[in-house]
Amino acid sequence: MRPQDTPLVTGYALACTVLFILLSITGLQIEAIVRAGFVPARSGSELILPPGTMVPFALTPLTSAFLHGGVLHLVFNMVVLLFVGRQLEAPLGSKAMAVLILVGAYAGAAAQWLSEPASAVPMIGASGAISALIAVFALLFSRSQAPAIGPIPSHWVRALWLAAAWIGLQLLLGFAGSSGFGAVAIWAHVGGFLAGLLLARPLLRWRFGGR
Repeated sequence: MRPQDTPLVTGYALACTVLFILLSITGLQIEAIVRAGFVPARSGSELILPPGTMVPFALTPLTSAFLHGGVLHLVFNMVVLLFVGRQLEAPLGSKAMAVLILVGAYAGAAAQWLSEPASAVPMIGASGAISALIAVFALLFSRSQAPAIGPIPSHWVRALWLAAAWIGLQLLLGFAGSSGFGAVAIWAHVGGFLAGLLLARPLLRWRFGGR
């Protein structure tokens, strides 16, 4: 699949990579994380910081999705983004993918805020948006079968197993050490994934019509 066939996902990955390189070279990475990362405690209050411009709080779920804390964090997210996202963008189209990434980023931030509303630790990374992509990918393309659990359909059980594996892998990488991956915002992953589950069928109807 050529990059020009999936312009949105390819462009998003490229933007994250270029931004990471530029911030690393200029030494502004920490400042960017503080000023453009998603900080739950900024909601409804003013944090005291050194002089400078901060991104409006309402935009930080989006800006934080372009920031990464280290090489491992960036590489892992970009590999998953390109592998899953490029397979989704071809059938769904760039507009649907833009909605999915945007809603996934905001849903991830909202879930993180609900879990720790007073936290002053910036949350960064594309994981919320990627989790939404993984949910849709699991519902649409997974060939493995999973038995239904009570009222939960088999395709949802399959998607939930994939979500557990995704979150577990990120936790393992986070516990592996201070290799640049950073702390894992577990609820951001959950929020993004749930957004993907809810958006999968509406996006398909939007793309292809029908019920």
